[in-house]
Amino acid sequence: MSFDTKDIRNVTLLGHSGCGKTTFAECMLFEAGAISRRGSVEEGNTQSDFTNIERERGNSLFSSLMHVQWKDSKINILDTPGFDDFVAEVISSLKVADTGVMMLNAKSGVEVGTELIWDYVDQFETPTIFVINQVDNEKADFDATLEQAKNRFGNKIIPVQYPLNPGTDFNTIVDALRMTMYVFSPEGGRPEKQPIPDSEIERAQEMHNALVEAAAENDEGLMEKFFEEGSLTEEELTEGLRIAIAHQEIYPVFCCSSTKNMGSGRIMGFINDVCPSPADRPAKMLEDGSRLKCDSSADTTIFIYKTMSEPQVGNVTYFKVYSGALNTGDELVNANNRTSERFGQLFVAEGKNRDQVNVLKAGDIGVTVKLKNTHTNNTLNVKGEDRRIKPMNFPEPRIRVAVNPPSKGDMEKLMKALHIVAEEDPTLIVEQSKTLKQTLLFGQGQLHLDLVKHRIENMYGISMEFIKPRISYRETITKPAEMNYRHKKQTGGAGQFAELSMRIEPYTEGMPDPSDLNVRNR
Repeated sequence: MSFDTKDIRNVTLLGHSGCGKTTFAECMLFEAGAISRRGSVEEGNTQSDFTNIERERGNSLFSSLMHVQWKDSKINILDTPGFDDFVAEVISSLKVADTGVMMLNAKSGVEVGTELIWDYVDQFETPTIFVINQVDNEKADFDATLEQAKNRFGNKIIPVQYPLNPGTDFNTIVDALRMTMYVFSPEGGRPEKQPIPDSEIERAQEMHNALVEAAAENDEGLMEKFFEEGSLTEEELTEGLRIAIAHQEIYPVFCCSSTKNMGSGRIMGFINDVCPSPADRPAKMLEDGSRLKCDSSADTTIFIYKTMSEPQVGNVTYFKVYSGALNTGDELVNANNRTSERFGQLFVAEGKNRDQVNVLKAGDIGVTVKLKNTHTNNTLNVKGEDRRIKPMNFPEPRIRVAVNPPSKGDMEKLMKALHIVAEEDPTLIVEQSKTLKQTLLFGQGQLHLDLVKHRIENMYGISMEFIKPRISYRETITKPAEMNYRHKKQTGGAGQFAELSMRIEPYTEGMPDPSDLNVRNR
């Protein structure tokens, strides 16, 4: 089944490690009926963290792509790691997402990872909603976390909901947008709607008025009605919020317990009804300075945001259709290397599982296999087009190690495996240093390099050890020195005589080039 551009929502789950992104993704899949039972990080059976090392560690180390159908829309979900060692996964997900879902831990508030990731959200100008998760924790403090978010991210932070009873007994959310209270059963899932109690009306109404004001600010007609009548209908409020979120004029804040699956369905409804589709986003900037509108009726252009290698499969390529539509059997030209690629199979992903489809329209995200000369950051077009979407920029390495195989005979196999992994990971650099006579790995941190080591050993069966790189010593002149030498030798016949004067000093800016010096008229 294919979806029109206006019916697609591409969201990426963001946040510091441990804030509950992967568990929230399980809730989304479960609420939409994509899975019959929610997995857990502790049990190692989530859809998102499907590699062995992720299940062993209990953390996301790769971004993963999933999707659900919600009402008449398709929501593509990109779950990302929270460790900054794997920032490349965050960058690539933000490149193709149209909405960010920034998860905050109600116990820990705004954390270091939150701030680092927000810098990239800001760079990509991604419309974002906030979710304060884990409000069922005994040390949860929704109000303090909300205040931290306002202090860090500004007055565009506006709450939509708040938990009535945060802590271990949490089961109730007051929704100020709909002026309704949601009460959950111990099993979570679909809540019962109840009137807001009198003791909470004032707080809820104050939040509601702030939302109405934020929605009306972006539409003159809504602003006039707001001033005249003091309120907006739910449809008018939704439309105003849609515009405000798309233009990053507001960052709505929700609350939930992903562990208990309380609140996720309401957030998904908001994503479906209010968050931007690819058609609502600004036209994508191309390398030549022009812009490309997300239009399924135009010529086809896709962008490769991620590549991986799988045993028995080979190259697995993740892409977003930015223009036109991609059909099974289509042939596109890689604008970066001028080679043609045939798309023999198209898939939509559910973590490690893939379902085959016939067509993906503009704005959708998909997967293909066995492309021969296509890599991350490449743009492919229908023949006759030469568009190039601006590539992603990745941070420079922060750490380096030297690597040794078990024997010299394994070096060639090790280098081949390292280059395959480096093709998939733009933040990993492999270098054979002729000066040091060592193979060097440059990465984002020790955890990053440990993951590379794990992949090489488990996927390619090549063991390797990390050692300290040798130091590349250099000698230089630090101060001036003079020397005079006289050579005189008489052995009968013609004698030998020479006198040498030498002066050496450090080079400084403005000194004449040695070739310009006149020595013996030469």
